[in-house]
Amino acid sequence: MTGHLSHICTADLVINPATRKDLESITAIYNQAILNTTATFDTQEKSEEEQEIWYDQHGDSYPLLVARLNGAIVGWAALSPWSDRCAYETTAEVSVYVADEHRGQGVGIQLLQALLEAGTKSGLHLAVARIVEGNPASLRLHKKVGFRTVGTLKEAGYKFEQYLDVIIMEKLLDGSRK
Repeated sequence: MTGHLSHICTADLVINPATRKDLESITAIYNQAILNTTATFDTQEKSEEEQEIWYDQHGDSYPLLVARLNGAIVGWAALSPWSDRCAYETTAEVSVYVADEHRGQGVGIQLLQALLEAGTKSGLHLAVARIVEGNPASLRLHKKVGFRTVGTLKEAGYKFEQYLDVIIMEKLLDGSRK
């Protein structure tokens, strides 16, 4: 690629709910992030069995989406339960991961917008994001869709031989399960 980023046309990118068959690609993208970035504080690659348990936590209430380009999965996004306490059932944590070779091309924002729409339709009220300090692309992405910073957890995680701060962001959704 030359000095400018190419952007993927919306028509070329297809975003839809993930299926169990998509777990291999989802896991490959996530494991790449585990091994090479601070975007996740997981430090050990995920197994197929672990990912199947994680997959089962999603569905109508907590959407899990994939982005396909020419049939290949290039990213995924999920809303996961924030807490197992009942009063938090309409609050979800956002995850967005894009394959390394497709970052900076507009996949993340399209995934995040679709995810928030799906979360609203499922009745979620609040989306929360935990973003490591030093990840300006993720901070910009979340701000673009209306997230606001609500605080910073100092040195909340330790990865790659360093303590890292975590910025907490939130966005109220229109959904309500009342």
